[in-house]
Amino acid sequence: MTTPLMSLTWTDHVTGRQGFLVVDRLVRGVASGGLRMRPGCTLAEVTGLARGMTMKEALHYDPAGRYVPLGGAKGGIACDPQDPGAYDLLVRYLRAMRPYIEAFWTTGEDLGLSQDLVDRAAAEAGLVSSIQAVYPLLDDERAARRRLADAFAVEVDGIGLDELAGGCGVAESVLAALDRAGVPYAGTRVAVQGLGTMGGATARFLSRAGLKVVAVADVKGTLANPDGLDVEALLAARDAYGTIDRAALRPGDRELPGDAWLSADAEVLVPAAVSYAVDAVNQAGISARWVVEAANMPVLAEAEELLAARGVVVLPDVVVNSGTNAWWWWTLFGDIGADPDEAFAHIRRSMRALIDQMLARAEADGTTPRAAAHAIVADRLPVIAERFGWYG
Repeated sequence: MTTPLMSLTWTDHVTGRQGFLVVDRLVRGVASGGLRMRPGCTLAEVTGLARGMTMKEALHYDPAGRYVPLGGAKGGIACDPQDPGAYDLLVRYLRAMRPYIEAFWTTGEDLGLSQDLVDRAAAEAGLVSSIQAVYPLLDDERAARRRLADAFAVEVDGIGLDELAGGCGVAESVLAALDRAGVPYAGTRVAVQGLGTMGGATARFLSRAGLKVVAVADVKGTLANPDGLDVEALLAARDAYGTIDRAALRPGDRELPGDAWLSADAEVLVPAAVSYAVDAVNQAGISARWVVEAANMPVLAEAEELLAARGVVVLPDVVVNSGTNAWWWWTLFGDIGADPDEAFAHIRRSMRALIDQMLARAEADGTTPRAAAHAIVADRLPVIAERFGWYG
C-alpha cells in the first residue's frame, strides 16, 4: 500500500496535547474508523490503525450485500481518558475535526472512549452525528438511523448489543481455529488481557461455548484460576473502564502481576486491551498455541516472527476484531435488523468464512495468517476500486 491520503496533527490550544487524524483511503468518498484516547498515542500508531481499517472494510465486501465497504481512517488523542479534562479535550478535538466528520470521516468508539461519550461530545461540538458522512449513501436515512439506534438500545443479559457484536466476532474466530485443528471446546483454556468492551464480550461468548477462562488481566493485575474464573461475576463487578472489583473474587481465584496473563497455562491468549502488548522480549513467556488479536495491533512484528518460529499462530486483528465495524454498517445499511439473534448469526457466518479463508490461504501459501489476510485484501481492493471509486 502507498502512503495515506491525508494525515494531520492537531494541537489543543488549552492543554498543548495532541490529536491525530489519518485517512488511509476513501471509497465512494467516505472513510470509516474509530477514535481512540490513550496517553502516548502517536501519529504512527494512528497511521497503522487507519491502514488496518482499509483492510477490515475490504475483507467484508460482499457483492450481494447492501453494505458496501468504505475506506479506512482513524483518529487518536494523546490523553488518559480518566484525566479530569479528558472530556473537554474530546469536545475540542471533535470541534476541530468537524469539517472532516461532516464531509468524509465516519467515526465512533475505540480504546478509551465509549460510544455514548463520543455521541455526547459530538453533539456538543455541533455535529449531527459522528457517522453523518455516510448518510448520503443510504437509501432511506431516517429508517437506517432508527434501525441503528434501536440496535444500540438492545441488551442481552446486561450487556449492550453494540458491545457484544465485537466479542462475538473474536470468539467465533477462536472457535473456527479450534475446529480446523480438531480441538474440542470443552476444557480449552483461555487467558484474556482486558475485560472492557471487547475482552469482556469475548470472555462471555467463549465461556458459554464451553471454553475455560483461566486468566483475566486489568489495570490492577491478573486474576487467575486454573479451574476457570466466574466470567459472569467478573463482568458484573467491572467498572466503565473494565477494572474488576476484587470483592467479587472467589476463594480459589488468585491475584497475580499484570503481565502474568502472558504466561498463563492456556491454549488461547486474547490480547484485548492495548496496542503493542506483546513484544520481542515478553513473547518468550507465551506457551499458548494461538494468540488471537482482539485489540488493535497488540503484537509487534518482531514478536510475531518469533512466535511463528515457535509454532504459535497469531490470528491478526484486521480479521479477528473486524466484526464490530461490520456490524455497524450491516445494521445501518439494512443487511440485518436490530435483533441480537440475527446479528450474532450474521457475524458468526461472516467471521467463520473469513477465518477459514485466511487459514486455508496461509496453509496453501506456506505463510502466516497475517500475510494471508493481506493477500486476500490485495485481491479485493482492485475490485472495490473499479466498482465504487477509490481515492488515495
